[in-house]
Amino acid sequence: MTNPPTRRPTSEAEVAERIEAYRRRRPRLTDETVTLAHGAGGKASAALVDAVFIEAFGAPGPELTDGALLTVEGGRLAFSTDSYVVQPIVFPGGSIGELAVNGTVNDLAVSGAIPKWLSVAFVIEEGLPVATLREIATAMRAAADAAGVVIVTGDTKVVPQGAADQVFITSAGIGVVPDGRDLGAHRVAAGDRILVSGAIGDHGMAVMMARGDLALEADIVSDSAPVNGWVEALYAAGVDVAWMRDATRGGVGTVVNELAQASGLGVLLEEETIPVHPATRGACDMLGIDPLYVANEGCFIAVVPNDAAVTALAALHAAGATEAALIGRITEDFPGAVAIHNAFGGDRLVDMLVGDPLPRIC
Repeated sequence: MTNPPTRRPTSEAEVAERIEAYRRRRPRLTDETVTLAHGAGGKASAALVDAVFIEAFGAPGPELTDGALLTVEGGRLAFSTDSYVVQPIVFPGGSIGELAVNGTVNDLAVSGAIPKWLSVAFVIEEGLPVATLREIATAMRAAADAAGVVIVTGDTKVVPQGAADQVFITSAGIGVVPDGRDLGAHRVAAGDRILVSGAIGDHGMAVMMARGDLALEADIVSDSAPVNGWVEALYAAGVDVAWMRDATRGGVGTVVNELAQASGLGVLLEEETIPVHPATRGACDMLGIDPLYVANEGCFIAVVPNDAAVTALAALHAAGATEAALIGRITEDFPGAVAIHNAFGGDRLVDMLVGDPLPRIC
């Protein structure tokens, strides 16, 4: 694949112009009531966040990311929070407890931080077996140990039967951002390469199969895992990462659309290079769902300079991300949009997720 020379923004004015264009491209809220689609991570979610929360709280920065970067005396911190309402609460490859740890750890990691501390809060439905709650807590401790973080504080609330679905968990985390790390759409340039850290779509389809209300059986296991070790492998290899995001709700398709909108550049994906396990692809085909829109919980997308792409891929493979792949590039050909090139030589546009094909998967 031949890429044009990399050209990054050269002035504050150019960066500001990109930011303003990004905000104009964001979806607009037209709904009068909240629907499940507003929690799916796609167009409806973006519109709700902009029209309600950004309007009330103010914009946290030039673009919406997985964590806030805070400057404190002596350095920078990343701060992130997320809620988990998955159903069922235990599924092949993980549980709601592991998601609550891995999800926040990953949000911090793709913000360029080294995750350090977590808080966890539980909303428990009356009637939940104590043994189940203990299993969840044990799984969370194991996940925290694997990620190298410590759960330092939390809260517990119990609600009457019917007021929740077994248990909901909210986790927040703090990480330390080493000097010299600068991530954001303002650093993305035409010619950069896009890589994914592993196969996509496993988590969402594993949860759907575990619900048992589909006439399908498939050996699919969630990819729930911490990615901070893989992120650090990129930095240890000297890769100047421009942008990162973990592809959770809305999947890879929505994440790269957010990248295109925020950068004002185009994203061209190569369909044949995107790793999807056969069982996951088969289940998606039977349900009429594009794997690009299925959630992941142990997978991230990164944008790296073209001349560092091979080094980045080798670093991930050496760190254990053996299915990591280069899946596309940044282009100036169709600003603010995403296209995918297929094996037959054709291209099609990839929009943000519309609707909610897989509710309550994280």
